[in-house]
Amino acid sequence: MTAIAPGRTPRAVLVTAVCALAVLMGCSEDPDAGTNGVGKLSADVIQSKTRAAATSVATVRMAGTVVTSGRTYELDMRLNADGGTGSVTSKGATFQLVRVGKTLYLQADAGFWNHADGSDTAAAGKLDGKYVKVPRSDPAYKKFSGFTDKDVLLSGLLTLHGSLATDGHHEQSGTPTIRITGDKGSGGTLDVSLHGKPYPLRLERGGGAGTLTFSDWGKDFSVAEPEKGDTVDYGKQLPTS
Repeated sequence: MTAIAPGRTPRAVLVTAVCALAVLMGCSEDPDAGTNGVGKLSADVIQSKTRAAATSVATVRMAGTVVTSGRTYELDMRLNADGGTGSVTSKGATFQLVRVGKTLYLQADAGFWNHADGSDTAAAGKLDGKYVKVPRSDPAYKKFSGFTDKDVLLSGLLTLHGSLATDGHHEQSGTPTIRITGDKGSGGTLDVSLHGKPYPLRLERGGGAGTLTFSDWGKDFSVAEPEKGDTVDYGKQLPTS
């Protein structure tokens, strides 16, 4: 019979023994303890809940890469219900986008406009650093306004393709997440926050179509039109790039 050390009650000995047994058996604490509980749900339900959480607030910051029509765009955008603002980089050229309501502006340096307009350096100089109003009839409007529209972007991004499954607990910028995958990752992966609302925090699009992180969910900010002295109305169509 094992003697009980002085000062230790039988209950304390029992607790110690149970803890030691748990360690020997490879047991660990519940990874969903203290979380929002989403990690215990099926992948289909998690995807549904994260889409609902994303649409329940008006603002988000989105950064990373999107590959579309064979072209890679690097984005850093802040989006709200009225529009968005941020930078886009493609093929080494960076430009700023600002959309307020239905009005979209594009700002870039002379090098960008000179490349777009061929050898017309005089026109490029006039557009250098200016916020150029993008005509709604211009093909660029449809392409670039989509980068400033939260609902359009998220409706196309937050759906994984193929059979959904959970892929364990992970972490994104210090926040614990549950990861869901489409077709074992070939249809994309999505990390969903286990703290607070189940917001999407990181997305790897299927087929190597880019990786995006999401932050600042629900944090208010405003988008204002540029000062008139800083804007240019180029006409019915921008220079072709």
